[in-house]
Amino acid sequence: MWLTLAFASAALLGLYDAAKKQSLTDNAVLPVLLLNTLFSTLLFLPMILASAGAFGWFDGTLFEIAPGTLRDHGLVALKALIVLTSWIFGYFGIKHLPITIVGPINATRPVMVLVGAMLLFGERLNGYQWTGVLLALVSLFLLSRASRREGVDFTHNIWIVCVVLSAIVGAVSGLYDKFIMTQLQPVFVQSWYNLYQLCTMAVLTAALWWPRRRTGSPFRWSWAIPLISIFLSAADFVYFYALSDPDAMISVVSMIRRGSVIVSFLCGAVLFRERNLRAKAVDLAFILIGMVFLWLGSR
Repeated sequence: MWLTLAFASAALLGLYDAAKKQSLTDNAVLPVLLLNTLFSTLLFLPMILASAGAFGWFDGTLFEIAPGTLRDHGLVALKALIVLTSWIFGYFGIKHLPITIVGPINATRPVMVLVGAMLLFGERLNGYQWTGVLLALVSLFLLSRASRREGVDFTHNIWIVCVVLSAIVGAVSGLYDKFIMTQLQPVFVQSWYNLYQLCTMAVLTAALWWPRRRTGSPFRWSWAIPLISIFLSAADFVYFYALSDPDAMISVVSMIRRGSVIVSFLCGAVLFRERNLRAKAVDLAFILIGMVFLWLGSR
C-alpha cells in the first residue's frame, strides 16, 4: 500500500509544481507563498478545531486527531521551519528557471535521502533498487546537460543555487519525516505544520515584502494559487500515510516522489511551451525505467 501512496503523491507533486510555476510567473514570491500556507491551513482547520473539542465531526474517522503534547507541537514546528526554508529557496528558483530544469535538480533529493537513510535508519537497498537509483542519477546528468542549450550555466546562476539549496533542505525534511512519522499522527502533523507555516510566512511577508511592495515585484492574483495548496495538501496527505507504514522505506518513497518530474515535464511542454523537449524526453525515460526497478525491488 505504501508504494501505491508514494506514486499517487508523485503525480500530485507534479501538478503542484505546474501550479506553482504558473502562479509565480511575473509575480511576487512571498505573497504567493503566504497564500499557499493560508489555503493549506484552511483545508485542515476543521481538524484542528475538532481536536480542541469544537465539534465531533471526525470522531472515529481517519481525520480524528488528538490535541497533542507540547513536545509534539515542538516537533511539528521544527518541521514547518525546515519545509518553509526549502520552499522559499525553491519558489524563487522556479520563478526564474524553466520547470524542466528545476525538476531534474529536485531529482537529486532521493540520493541525499538515500545516504541519510543508510546512515541514520540502517536501510539497505537490493539490486533492483540500486539499479533504479543509478538510472535516476544518469537521467539527472543528461537533463543537466540539456539545460546548457537554454543558456543556463549551473555554476554562475543564483537561481540554480536556490534550487540546489531547496533540494538539500528538502532532503533533510524527508529524513526528519521518517523520524516524526513513527511518533505522530499523519493528519496531526499536516494540520498543525500548515498553521505554523502560515504564522511564519505572515511575519516574513509583512517584514520583507510589504514595505517594498511598490518598488519590488508586484503581486497579482491567479487562480492557480489555490491549486498549489490543493495539490500539495493532497500529495502530503498520502505521503505521510505512506511513511506511517512500518514497512515503508524513506529512501524508496523519496525516490518515487521525484517521479513528479515526469508530470511537471508534460506540463512544461503543454502549458509553458519550454524548449529542448525531445532531448529531455529521452532523458526522462531513464527516470521512468528507474521507477519500475524501484517498484520491482520493493514488492
